[in-house]
Amino acid sequence: MNINGQETGRKVTLNDAIFGIEPNDHVVYLDVKQYLANQRQGNAKTKERSEHKGSTRKLGRQKGGGGARHGDINSPLFKGGGTVFGPRPRDYSFKLNKKVKVLARKSALTYKVQENALIVVEDFTIDAPKTKDFVNITKNLKVEGKKVLMVLPEANKNVYLSARNLQKAAVMPASDINTYKVLNADVMVVTENSLKVIDEILNK
Repeated sequence: MNINGQETGRKVTLNDAIFGIEPNDHVVYLDVKQYLANQRQGNAKTKERSEHKGSTRKLGRQKGGGGARHGDINSPLFKGGGTVFGPRPRDYSFKLNKKVKVLARKSALTYKVQENALIVVEDFTIDAPKTKDFVNITKNLKVEGKKVLMVLPEANKNVYLSARNLQKAAVMPASDINTYKVLNADVMVVTENSLKVIDEILNK
């Protein structure tokens, strides 16, 4: 198929070692979890009692006051006092083995094939950045209104800029595909040469 939605009569054989495996849901979960964890800034912070600006004078005598014992005004018990065990800046990222990540991507691609949500098109380019041109491509492929992930063999600035203003469209080179982006898309549109790049990366 080409970007005009016309059948070209040519057939592409998908590699069963990538697009036809038995999906492993657990590694998919781990890879998506890692991707989302890596997006977190991790800079939430609250002040504990030692970090608050306030007098350190003991508010009342230890015994004989007729009430509870109190230290300084920065106690968590008082309004404006410190927070107990509050969040501190931290790094949420964690490591995953390469083989786990590869299996997760293969599983995600297999799911797309099983759902008939993968469209292979001939390689193309856009002469100038025009959102209208990209919208026309989605109309021709009958995927307008769906979340579309366009996978190209290499970065293409014109195609990327043409899709940038569209909320439900994403464009990325085949070398950058990840489990989250594949699963998050309703439809994957992959060019012929992108399949070769994916084969090389996932069948090392």
